[in-house]
Amino acid sequence: MARILIADDQDMMRDSLAGILAREGHEVVSCTDGSVAAGRLGASRFDLLITDLKMPKMTGLELLAEAKRVSPDMPVVLMTAFASVATAVEAMKLGAYDYIQKPFDGEQIKLLVDRTLEHSRLKLENQAYRSMTQIGSPRPIIGTGPAMDQVRQKIDLVARSNATVLIRGESGTGKEVVARAIHLASPRRERPMLAVNCAALSENLLESELFGHEKGAFTGADKLRRGRFELADGGTLLLDEISEIAAPLQAKLLRVLQENCFERVGSSLTQQVDVRVIATTNRNLEKCVEEGEFRRDLFYRLNVVPIEIPPLRNRLEDIPELCRHILHQASKREKTVFRHIEPEAIRLLQNYDWPGNVRELQNILERAAVLESEPGLVRAPTIEPWLKQPVMAPVAEGLAGRPLADIEKQVILSTLQQFKGHRVRTATALGIGVRTLGMKLKRWREEEAPETLARAG
Repeated sequence: MARILIADDQDMMRDSLAGILAREGHEVVSCTDGSVAAGRLGASRFDLLITDLKMPKMTGLELLAEAKRVSPDMPVVLMTAFASVATAVEAMKLGAYDYIQKPFDGEQIKLLVDRTLEHSRLKLENQAYRSMTQIGSPRPIIGTGPAMDQVRQKIDLVARSNATVLIRGESGTGKEVVARAIHLASPRRERPMLAVNCAALSENLLESELFGHEKGAFTGADKLRRGRFELADGGTLLLDEISEIAAPLQAKLLRVLQENCFERVGSSLTQQVDVRVIATTNRNLEKCVEEGEFRRDLFYRLNVVPIEIPPLRNRLEDIPELCRHILHQASKREKTVFRHIEPEAIRLLQNYDWPGNVRELQNILERAAVLESEPGLVRAPTIEPWLKQPVMAPVAEGLAGRPLADIEKQVILSTLQQFKGHRVRTATALGIGVRTLGMKLKRWREEEAPETLARAG
């Protein structure tokens, strides 16, 4: 149900309207004039404003203007007498959603409120679909072995609740697929599921993406923008690579998880939301906590229901089924004949330890399907050349007796050079976060001459 603000100086009309809407299950706040209502709008979030047109101190048109300034997308309905219908129509041009002429009965106002709230809900949902990164089409969880059976059982149990979920696993294991399965099996399935990659954005951009910002909050903020928490209201928000959130944002995220509220950047207006958070990580968060990189209280708040996704090397029995699924999807996408995979190729794949997990398997199979000369088949000779793990660049010898900080620096720079400056691959190979890698490189740049690191890319 919705939070509705009513402004009317006539006691009988105001109380009657409040009673009708409260009996419908709405949370109603009543105000005796427009100025009091304006103060309420500045202090809390409402889903709908219903205001009389003529009131002392502040008219309905003035209150409409203030409502559009504070909360541009909140619908406003005007109540008006017959003589003021022309003014009400003019108000709709200024941003009011609709008007209702006095006197009216309970059924009329209930229908109008339902229609207004539904229109507002669809508008916000369409905005979420248009402007935010949504999780794509549902993908099945492939694998009939005991490891994936346990994951499925956990999904079924978790989906029934609103508990926060922490999905852990190596890069490429399918954490996003599991998150999507949880959402689709939950009561929130009809609401949006949005996602944000916490490692892909700077601290300031990530804060704006998560919580939104007001017009003029910072340079370039030329209009109000809703954040993903606000757009995912009633649904699910996936926070990918949660370990890469900076400390100030960790505190703000903790508050949302604890109190279901936040403020947009540049605003003091508290927003209430109902969002189920699913977080993923490929790092050891307990170690991050011990090293001071991640808040202990946030870790406990996220780790309400942990789900561990096994690496592909621990479920090799699922490879035949995964191959069939990947090749089937590739043939549909490319509109080509479905390619079967020969038994010898399956044996090769099951003898590989898959550092890149399912994502690497998909990459190799799709590449083989393109390069295979045998019609309708993927053969072992086409796959075998790609089953070569990258060899780490050798680290110079003579490390004994050197400070650990120097050794760490040499290993990181050597690995970065090996991967041609690719930070994500470097961080994955070293088992650290991208943000941690970036912080170390930044510190070294500040400590030494720029040319020292130029050779590392």
